[in-house]
Amino acid sequence: MSDIKIGKPNLEVFAETLLLEAKKNSSITVVTSDSRGSGKLVPYGKELPKQIVEVGIAEQNLVGISAGLAASGKKVFAVSPASFLTARSLEQIKADIAYSNHPVCLVGISAGISYGQLGSTHHSIHDFAVLRCINNLSIVAPSDNFETTEAIKQAVDYQNPLYLRFGKKPMMDIHSQNASFKIGKAIIAKQGEDVLLIATGETLQRAYLAAQILEQNEIHATVISMHTIKPFDEETFLNEARKAKVIVSVEEHSIYGGLGEQCASLLAQNKINTCFKILGIPDEYMINGSQSDVLDHYNMSPEKISKTVTDLLSIDK
Repeated sequence: MSDIKIGKPNLEVFAETLLLEAKKNSSITVVTSDSRGSGKLVPYGKELPKQIVEVGIAEQNLVGISAGLAASGKKVFAVSPASFLTARSLEQIKADIAYSNHPVCLVGISAGISYGQLGSTHHSIHDFAVLRCINNLSIVAPSDNFETTEAIKQAVDYQNPLYLRFGKKPMMDIHSQNASFKIGKAIIAKQGEDVLLIATGETLQRAYLAAQILEQNEIHATVISMHTIKPFDEETFLNEARKAKVIVSVEEHSIYGGLGEQCASLLAQNKINTCFKILGIPDEYMINGSQSDVLDHYNMSPEKISKTVTDLLSIDK
């Protein structure tokens, strides 16, 4: 169905890009919580041993130490599994990073349901919701290798606290290398005049494939990569929303507090009365399985996304 190539996992691209940037900038320092291996940072540690700090399984310490290093002039990337970084260390993120305005880049690895069969304790489907509530913290979930590379490059010079979210699965190369990426500015990955699909992070490729299925049925979808959850690109979303007959958001996150609820709020506040559906993880005990199995179960396979669109179009008539 698609001739788009499969690239690397975003997590690998993150580690490779960060190593290249750190070789050019000795102020870049990585802090990990026993996550050097899972963060693909073993080569970084071998080549730049003076630019990495290992704190062990102590996520709250990781955030506090990162704040201290940033206060002393280092550009810090604090790397830890997203499920623990944004739950166990939430107070430190709020007080030591965001409220204290230290420009640390918090990197949540194996985010969403990347840990698969390890189950709900290791899933991170809450991180958008809790972090969106904290002032002075930007949130970015790159969708493919291009967005990941550009996000890391921009993170090096980003002057505010930042949270980056990465999964583990190889990603489709959706964007061309000539595309334009800017934190806070959405990318229109595909343009159509009938419906709007908006996704963030790894679910973008599922939305993109769904758009290709819809195309076979003469339904033309615009696909937005909303890689930045905060600050949210309201202008791009609202411009495309006003043209669409149906809008569907897709996210590897709870249906509460994430991309979908942000879209719903903007639609309501701007009096856009368009048929809208949030696809995400419902408020229930999740099934156990691989990332793909879980997303498919919760109607986020390309086929089920396209069916959701066609069902909504039939209602809209």
